[in-house]
Amino acid sequence: MEKIKLFCVSLGCDKNLVDTEKMLGVAGGLGVTFTDDETEADAVLVNTFCFIGDAKEESVNTILEMARLKEEGKCRALIVAGCLAQRYKEEITEEIPEVDAILGTTSYEEIGRVLTELFGEDERDGEGTADSHISVFHSLSELPHTAKKRVVTTGGYYAFLKIAEGCDKRCTYCIIPSLRGPYRSVPMERLLEEARELADNGVRELILVAQETTLYGKDIYGEKSLPKLLHELAKIPGIYWIRIQYCYPEEIYEELIDAIARNEKVFNSLDLPIQHVNDTMLKRMGRRTSNADLVRIITHLRERIPDITLRTTLICGFPGETKEMHEELMQFINDMEFDRLGAFTYSPEEGTPAAEFPDQIDEETKKEWQADVMELQEEIIFDKNEEMKGRELYVFIEGKVSDENAY
Repeated sequence: MEKIKLFCVSLGCDKNLVDTEKMLGVAGGLGVTFTDDETEADAVLVNTFCFIGDAKEESVNTILEMARLKEEGKCRALIVAGCLAQRYKEEITEEIPEVDAILGTTSYEEIGRVLTELFGEDERDGEGTADSHISVFHSLSELPHTAKKRVVTTGGYYAFLKIAEGCDKRCTYCIIPSLRGPYRSVPMERLLEEARELADNGVRELILVAQETTLYGKDIYGEKSLPKLLHELAKIPGIYWIRIQYCYPEEIYEELIDAIARNEKVFNSLDLPIQHVNDTMLKRMGRRTSNADLVRIITHLRERIPDITLRTTLICGFPGETKEMHEELMQFINDMEFDRLGAFTYSPEEGTPAAEFPDQIDEETKKEWQADVMELQEEIIFDKNEEMKGRELYVFIEGKVSDENAY
Protein backbone atom coordinates (compact mmCIF):
# COMPACT_ATOMS: atom_id res chain seq x y z
CA MET A 1 0.00 0.00 0.00
CA GLU A 2 2.94 2.30 -0.57
CA LYS A 3 0.83 4.55 -2.81
CA ILE A 4 -1.91 5.20 -0.28
CA LYS A 5 -1.88 8.61 1.44
CA LEU A 6 -3.84 8.88 4.70
CA PHE A 7 -5.18 12.08 6.26
CA CYS A 8 -6.22 11.81 9.91
CA VAL A 9 -8.37 13.94 12.22
CA SER A 10 -8.23 13.06 15.92
CA LEU A 11 -10.92 14.61 18.11
CA GLY A 12 -11.53 14.63 21.84
CA CYS A 13 -9.35 13.67 24.76
CA ASP A 14 -5.75 12.60 25.19
CA LYS A 15 -6.87 8.98 25.57
CA ASN A 16 -8.46 9.16 22.15
CA LEU A 17 -5.24 10.62 20.75
CA VAL A 18 -3.31 7.53 21.93
CA ASP A 19 -5.74 5.33 19.98
CA THR A 20 -5.18 7.52 16.91
CA GLU A 21 -1.40 7.30 17.21
CA LYS A 22 -1.61 3.53 17.44
CA MET A 23 -3.82 3.35 14.35
CA LEU A 24 -1.32 5.49 12.48
CA GLY A 25 1.41 3.11 13.60
CA VAL A 26 -0.47 0.13 12.19
CA ALA A 27 -1.15 1.95 8.93
CA GLY A 28 2.47 3.05 8.62
CA GLY A 29 3.57 -0.55 9.11
CA LEU A 30 1.64 -1.42 5.95
CA GLY A 31 3.51 1.19 3.95
CA VAL A 32 0.78 3.82 4.09
CA THR A 33 2.13 7.37 4.06
CA PHE A 34 0.57 10.38 5.78
CA THR A 35 -0.41 13.79 4.52
CA ASP A 36 -1.53 16.98 6.26
CA ASP A 37 -3.38 18.09 3.11
CA GLU A 38 -6.81 16.48 3.05
CA THR A 39 -7.23 17.24 -0.66
CA GLU A 40 -4.28 14.95 -1.43
CA ALA A 41 -5.53 12.03 0.66
CA ASP A 42 -6.60 8.68 -0.77
CA ALA A 43 -8.13 7.78 2.59
CA VAL A 44 -9.36 9.83 5.54
CA LEU A 45 -9.56 8.61 9.13
CA VAL A 46 -11.69 10.46 11.69
CA ASN A 47 -11.34 9.33 15.30
CA THR A 48 -14.43 10.71 17.01
CA PHE A 49 -15.52 11.78 20.48
CA CYS A 50 -19.01 12.28 21.92
CA PHE A 51 -18.75 12.72 25.69
CA ILE A 52 -20.78 15.95 25.66
CA GLY A 53 -23.09 17.64 23.16
CA ASP A 54 -20.46 20.02 21.74
CA ALA A 55 -18.07 17.13 21.12
CA LYS A 56 -20.78 15.14 19.40
CA GLU A 57 -21.59 18.08 17.13
CA GLU A 58 -17.91 18.59 16.29
CA SER A 59 -17.52 14.91 15.41
CA VAL A 60 -20.57 14.88 13.13
CA ASN A 61 -19.54 18.10 11.39
CA THR A 62 -16.02 16.77 10.83
CA ILE A 63 -17.33 13.54 9.29
CA LEU A 64 -19.62 15.51 6.96
CA GLU A 65 -16.77 17.82 5.99
CA MET A 66 -14.51 14.88 5.20
CA ALA A 67 -17.35 13.14 3.30
CA ARG A 68 -17.36 16.03 0.84
CA LEU A 69 -13.78 15.17 -0.08
CA LYS A 70 -15.05 12.03 -1.77
CA GLU A 71 -17.01 14.21 -4.17
CA GLU A 72 -14.54 17.04 -4.57
CA GLY A 73 -11.12 15.46 -4.15
CA LYS A 74 -9.20 12.26 -4.75
CA CYS A 75 -10.33 10.65 -1.49
CA ARG A 76 -11.71 7.14 -2.06
CA ALA A 77 -12.19 5.89 1.49
CA LEU A 78 -13.61 7.50 4.65
CA ILE A 79 -13.05 5.62 7.91
CA VAL A 80 -14.77 6.62 11.16
CA ALA A 81 -13.57 5.33 14.54
CA GLY A 82 -13.95 6.10 18.23
CA CYS A 83 -16.78 6.98 20.59
CA LEU A 84 -19.29 8.41 18.12
CA ALA A 85 -18.77 5.37 15.88
CA GLN A 86 -19.37 3.05 18.83
CA ARG A 87 -22.52 4.86 19.92
CA TYR A 88 -24.16 5.68 16.59
CA LYS A 89 -22.92 3.05 14.15
CA GLU A 90 -26.36 2.40 12.63
CA GLU A 91 -27.13 6.10 12.23
CA ILE A 92 -23.74 6.77 10.60
CA THR A 93 -24.21 3.87 8.20
CA GLU A 94 -27.71 4.99 7.20
CA GLU A 95 -27.30 8.76 7.12
CA ILE A 96 -23.73 9.21 5.87
CA PRO A 97 -23.29 6.69 3.03
CA GLU A 98 -19.91 8.23 2.17
CA VAL A 99 -18.47 6.42 5.22
CA ASP A 100 -16.77 3.23 4.03
CA ALA A 101 -15.72 1.72 7.35
CA ILE A 102 -16.60 2.07 11.03
CA LEU A 103 -14.37 0.94 13.90
CA GLY A 104 -15.59 0.61 17.50
CA THR A 105 -13.65 1.79 20.52
CA THR A 106 -12.14 -1.65 21.19
CA SER A 107 -11.33 -2.51 17.57
CA TYR A 108 -9.05 0.29 16.46
CA GLU A 109 -6.17 -2.17 16.02
CA GLU A 110 -8.13 -3.57 13.05
CA ILE A 111 -7.33 -0.46 10.98
CA GLY A 112 -4.75 -2.47 9.03
CA ARG A 113 -7.29 -5.09 7.99
CA VAL A 114 -9.78 -2.36 7.10
CA LEU A 115 -7.32 -0.56 4.86
CA THR A 116 -6.34 -3.83 3.20
CA GLU A 117 -9.96 -4.73 2.51
CA LEU A 118 -10.80 -1.25 1.22
CA PHE A 119 -7.86 -0.96 -1.14
CA GLY A 120 -6.68 -4.54 -1.49
CA GLU A 121 -4.06 -6.06 -3.69
CA ASP A 122 -5.34 -4.21 -6.76
CA GLU A 123 -3.77 -1.06 -5.38
CA ARG A 124 -0.41 -2.30 -6.71
CA ASP A 125 -1.41 -1.36 -10.23
CA GLY A 126 -3.16 1.83 -9.18
CA GLU A 127 -6.63 0.56 -10.00
CA GLY A 128 -7.82 -0.23 -6.49
CA THR A 129 -11.22 0.98 -5.33
CA ALA A 130 -12.89 1.41 -1.99
CA ASP A 131 -16.48 0.48 -2.75
CA SER A 132 -17.60 -1.75 0.13
CA HIS A 133 -18.76 -0.96 3.65
CA ILE A 134 -16.96 -2.49 6.62
CA SER A 135 -17.95 -2.47 10.30
CA VAL A 136 -15.66 -3.86 13.00
CA PHE A 137 -16.87 -3.96 16.59
CA HIS A 138 -15.24 -6.09 19.28
CA SER A 139 -16.60 -6.80 22.75
CA LEU A 140 -16.30 -3.86 25.14
CA SER A 141 -14.67 -6.21 27.64
CA GLU A 142 -11.68 -6.70 25.33
CA LEU A 143 -8.46 -4.75 25.71
CA PRO A 144 -7.17 -3.51 22.34
CA HIS A 145 -3.54 -4.26 21.59
CA THR A 146 -1.34 -3.10 18.74
CA ALA A 147 2.19 -4.41 18.52
CA LYS A 148 2.99 -1.82 15.86
CA LYS A 149 5.03 1.29 16.55
CA ARG A 150 3.06 4.41 17.53
CA VAL A 151 3.26 7.58 15.49
CA VAL A 152 3.68 10.26 18.15
CA THR A 153 1.85 13.44 17.13
CA THR A 154 2.61 15.63 20.16
CA GLY A 155 5.90 17.01 18.88
CA GLY A 156 8.16 14.23 20.06
CA TYR A 157 9.26 15.45 23.49
CA TYR A 158 6.22 14.30 25.44
CA ALA A 159 3.68 11.55 24.88
CA PHE A 160 0.58 10.17 26.55
CA LEU A 161 0.71 6.65 27.94
CA LYS A 162 -2.75 5.14 28.31
CA ILE A 163 -2.53 2.74 31.24
CA ALA A 164 -6.13 1.50 31.34
CA GLU A 165 -9.32 1.42 29.31
CA GLY A 166 -12.95 1.84 30.37
CA CYS A 167 -14.55 2.78 33.69
CA ASP A 168 -16.65 1.17 36.44
CA LYS A 169 -17.76 4.35 38.22
CA ARG A 170 -20.98 4.98 36.25
CA CYS A 171 -21.57 8.59 37.25
CA THR A 172 -25.15 9.49 36.40
CA TYR A 173 -24.16 12.02 33.71
CA CYS A 174 -21.54 9.91 31.93
CA ILE A 175 -21.87 7.69 28.87
CA ILE A 176 -18.24 6.53 28.83
CA PRO A 177 -18.79 3.06 30.45
CA SER A 178 -21.32 2.29 27.71
CA LEU A 179 -18.83 3.30 25.01
CA ARG A 180 -15.56 2.06 26.48
CA GLY A 181 -16.60 -0.86 28.67
CA PRO A 182 -15.49 -1.82 32.17
CA TYR A 183 -12.17 -0.83 33.71
CA ARG A 184 -9.29 -2.87 32.25
CA SER A 185 -5.68 -2.18 33.18
CA VAL A 186 -3.00 -2.60 30.54
CA PRO A 187 -0.46 -5.21 31.77
CA MET A 188 2.62 -3.53 33.17
CA GLU A 189 5.05 -5.30 30.87
CA ARG A 190 3.21 -3.90 27.84
CA LEU A 191 3.31 -0.38 29.26
CA LEU A 192 7.02 -0.59 30.05
CA GLU A 193 7.75 -1.88 26.55
CA GLU A 194 5.78 0.98 25.03
CA ALA A 195 7.44 3.54 27.31
CA ARG A 196 10.93 2.28 26.39
CA GLU A 197 10.12 2.61 22.70
CA LEU A 198 8.83 6.15 23.24
CA ALA A 199 11.99 7.06 25.15
CA ASP A 200 14.19 5.57 22.43
CA ASN A 201 12.42 7.84 19.95
CA GLY A 202 13.07 11.03 21.91
CA VAL A 203 10.14 11.27 24.33
CA ARG A 204 11.26 12.83 27.61
CA GLU A 205 7.96 13.27 29.45
CA LEU A 206 5.28 10.62 29.90
CA ILE A 207 1.75 11.69 30.79
CA LEU A 208 -0.22 8.78 32.27
CA VAL A 209 -3.87 8.79 31.24
CA ALA A 210 -6.94 6.60 31.69
CA GLN A 211 -10.56 7.20 32.60
CA GLU A 212 -9.11 6.82 36.09
CA THR A 213 -5.40 6.28 36.73
CA THR A 214 -5.61 5.71 40.50
CA LEU A 215 -7.22 2.27 40.15
CA TYR A 216 -4.50 0.98 37.85
CA GLY A 217 -3.74 -2.70 38.40
CA LYS A 218 -6.53 -3.54 40.81
CA ASP A 219 -8.37 -5.65 38.25
CA ILE A 220 -5.37 -7.71 37.13
CA TYR A 221 -3.03 -7.64 40.13
CA GLY A 222 -5.56 -7.59 42.95
CA GLU A 223 -4.32 -4.26 44.32
CA LYS A 224 -3.78 -0.68 43.23
CA SER A 225 -0.43 -0.76 41.47
CA LEU A 226 0.16 2.76 40.17
CA PRO A 227 3.07 3.37 42.62
CA LYS A 228 4.84 0.26 41.32
CA LEU A 229 4.27 1.34 37.73
CA LEU A 230 5.69 4.78 38.52
CA HIS A 231 8.75 3.16 40.09
CA GLU A 232 9.38 1.00 37.03
CA LEU A 233 8.79 3.81 34.53
CA ALA A 234 11.26 6.01 36.41
CA LYS A 235 14.01 3.46 35.71
CA ILE A 236 13.75 3.96 31.95
CA PRO A 237 16.74 5.92 30.59
CA GLY A 238 15.70 9.09 28.79
CA ILE A 239 12.48 9.65 30.70
CA TYR A 240 12.85 12.75 32.88
CA TRP A 241 9.27 13.60 33.86
CA ILE A 242 6.20 11.51 34.58
CA ARG A 243 2.87 13.25 35.00
CA ILE A 244 -0.39 11.71 36.27
CA GLN A 245 -3.86 12.72 35.09
CA TYR A 246 -7.47 11.77 35.93
CA CYS A 247 -7.19 10.77 39.59
CA TYR A 248 -10.54 10.33 41.29
CA PRO A 249 -10.12 11.98 44.71
CA GLU A 250 -11.70 9.13 46.68
CA GLU A 251 -9.08 6.72 45.30
CA ILE A 252 -6.04 8.75 46.41
CA TYR A 253 -4.05 6.70 48.92
CA GLU A 254 -0.91 7.10 51.01
CA GLU A 255 1.30 4.82 48.94
CA LEU A 256 0.53 6.86 45.84
CA ILE A 257 1.22 10.14 47.65
CA ASP A 258 4.53 8.68 48.84
CA ALA A 259 5.43 7.65 45.28
CA ILE A 260 4.82 11.19 44.03
CA ALA A 261 6.65 12.85 46.90
CA ARG A 262 9.73 10.61 46.82
CA ASN A 263 10.22 9.92 43.12
CA GLU A 264 12.16 12.77 41.55
CA LYS A 265 10.87 11.94 38.07
CA VAL A 266 7.21 12.08 39.04
CA PHE A 267 5.91 15.60 38.58
CA ASN A 268 4.28 17.08 41.68
CA SER A 269 0.95 17.47 39.96
CA LEU A 270 -2.44 15.76 40.09
CA ASP A 271 -5.63 16.16 38.11
CA LEU A 272 -8.62 15.66 40.43
CA PRO A 273 -11.97 15.82 38.57
CA ILE A 274 -14.31 16.71 41.45
CA GLN A 275 -17.28 17.98 39.31
CA HIS A 276 -19.03 19.72 42.26
CA VAL A 277 -18.74 20.23 46.03
CA ASN A 278 -22.34 20.34 47.29
CA ASP A 279 -23.24 17.03 48.95
CA THR A 280 -26.66 16.81 47.31
CA MET A 281 -25.18 17.45 43.88
CA LEU A 282 -22.39 14.94 44.41
CA LYS A 283 -24.89 12.27 45.41
CA ARG A 284 -27.13 12.97 42.40
CA MET A 285 -24.08 12.82 40.14
CA GLY A 286 -23.21 9.39 41.50
CA ARG A 287 -19.92 10.68 42.86
CA ARG A 288 -18.29 8.98 45.82
CA THR A 289 -17.05 11.95 47.79
CA SER A 290 -18.55 14.63 50.01
CA ASN A 291 -17.57 18.24 50.53
CA ALA A 292 -15.75 17.27 53.72
CA ASP A 293 -13.91 14.47 51.88
CA LEU A 294 -12.70 16.88 49.21
CA VAL A 295 -11.43 19.41 51.74
CA ARG A 296 -9.63 16.66 53.65
CA ILE A 297 -8.02 15.15 50.55
CA ILE A 298 -6.87 18.46 49.06
CA THR A 299 -5.55 19.70 52.41
CA HIS A 300 -3.67 16.44 52.99
CA LEU A 301 -2.09 16.50 49.52
CA ARG A 302 -0.80 20.02 50.09
CA GLU A 303 0.55 19.11 53.51
CA ARG A 304 2.44 16.09 52.16
CA ILE A 305 3.60 17.78 48.92
CA PRO A 306 3.69 21.55 49.54
CA ASP A 307 4.53 22.48 45.94
CA ILE A 308 1.93 20.20 44.34
CA THR A 309 -0.05 21.58 41.41
CA LEU A 310 -3.74 20.63 41.55
CA ARG A 311 -6.08 20.76 38.59
CA THR A 312 -9.81 20.02 38.56
CA THR A 313 -12.92 20.08 36.38
CA LEU A 314 -16.44 21.15 37.33
CA ILE A 315 -19.95 20.79 35.92
CA CYS A 316 -22.20 23.86 36.01
CA GLY A 317 -25.98 23.56 35.86
CA PHE A 318 -26.45 19.90 36.74
CA PRO A 319 -30.16 19.03 37.16
CA GLY A 320 -31.48 20.31 40.48
CA GLU A 321 -28.61 22.70 41.16
CA THR A 322 -29.75 25.85 42.94
CA LYS A 323 -28.28 29.32 43.22
CA GLU A 324 -27.23 28.47 46.79
CA MET A 325 -25.41 25.34 45.60
CA HIS A 326 -23.64 27.40 42.95
CA GLU A 327 -22.56 29.91 45.58
CA GLU A 328 -21.25 27.06 47.73
CA LEU A 329 -19.18 25.93 44.75
CA MET A 330 -17.84 29.45 44.26
CA GLN A 331 -16.80 29.68 47.91
CA PHE A 332 -15.03 26.32 47.67
CA ILE A 333 -13.08 27.46 44.60
CA ASN A 334 -12.11 30.65 46.39
CA ASP A 335 -10.96 28.71 49.46
CA MET A 336 -9.09 25.88 47.70
CA GLU A 337 -7.36 28.03 45.03
CA PHE A 338 -6.80 25.35 42.40
CA ASP A 339 -3.77 25.89 40.17
CA ARG A 340 -5.74 24.90 37.07
CA LEU A 341 -9.49 24.62 36.67
CA GLY A 342 -11.93 23.98 33.84
CA ALA A 343 -15.72 24.37 34.03
CA PHE A 344 -18.26 22.87 31.64
CA THR A 345 -21.99 23.38 31.32
CA TYR A 346 -23.97 20.21 31.96
CA SER A 347 -24.81 18.31 28.77
CA PRO A 348 -27.70 15.80 29.02
CA GLU A 349 -26.63 12.60 27.29
CA GLU A 350 -29.25 10.13 26.09
CA GLY A 351 -28.97 6.82 27.89
CA THR A 352 -27.71 8.31 31.14
CA PRO A 353 -29.85 8.58 34.31
CA ALA A 354 -29.20 12.32 34.67
CA ALA A 355 -30.76 13.05 31.29
CA GLU A 356 -34.10 11.91 32.75
CA PHE A 357 -33.78 13.83 36.01
CA PRO A 358 -36.40 16.52 36.75
CA ASP A 359 -35.37 20.13 37.37
CA GLN A 360 -33.17 20.48 34.29
CA ILE A 361 -31.41 23.85 34.25
CA ASP A 362 -31.87 26.26 31.34
CA GLU A 363 -28.88 26.93 29.10
CA GLU A 364 -28.66 30.63 29.97
CA THR A 365 -28.28 29.85 33.68
CA LYS A 366 -25.71 27.13 32.98
CA LYS A 367 -23.59 29.53 30.95
CA GLU A 368 -23.95 32.28 33.54
CA TRP A 369 -22.72 29.98 36.32
CA GLN A 370 -19.88 28.71 34.14
CA ALA A 371 -18.80 32.29 33.47
CA ASP A 372 -18.91 33.03 37.22
CA VAL A 373 -16.59 30.11 37.93
CA MET A 374 -14.09 30.96 35.21
CA GLU A 375 -14.00 34.65 36.14
CA LEU A 376 -13.18 33.75 39.73
CA GLN A 377 -10.55 31.27 38.59
CA GLU A 378 -8.92 33.92 36.42
CA GLU A 379 -8.44 36.07 39.52
CA ILE A 380 -6.92 33.15 41.39
CA ILE A 381 -4.56 32.34 38.51
CA PHE A 382 -3.48 35.98 38.23
CA ASP A 383 -2.44 35.95 41.90
CA LYS A 384 -0.68 32.59 41.51
CA ASN A 385 1.22 33.84 38.47
CA GLU A 386 2.34 36.88 40.44
CA GLU A 387 3.71 34.52 43.10
CA MET A 388 5.83 32.78 40.44
CA LYS A 389 7.94 35.87 39.84
CA GLY A 390 11.50 35.37 40.97
CA ARG A 391 11.32 31.57 41.08
CA GLU A 392 13.85 29.44 39.21
CA LEU A 393 12.38 26.43 37.43
CA TYR A 394 13.64 23.43 35.49
CA VAL A 395 11.86 23.37 32.14
CA PHE A 396 11.80 21.64 28.76
CA ILE A 397 12.31 23.87 25.73
CA GLU A 398 10.29 22.40 22.86
CA GLY A 399 11.05 25.13 20.34
CA LYS A 400 11.08 28.84 19.57
CA VAL A 401 7.93 30.71 18.62
CA SER A 402 8.55 32.09 15.14
CA ASP A 403 8.93 35.86 14.94
CA GLU A 404 8.61 36.22 18.72
CA ASN A 405 11.05 36.38 21.60
CA ALA A 406 9.38 33.39 23.22
CA TYR A 407 10.05 29.68 23.55
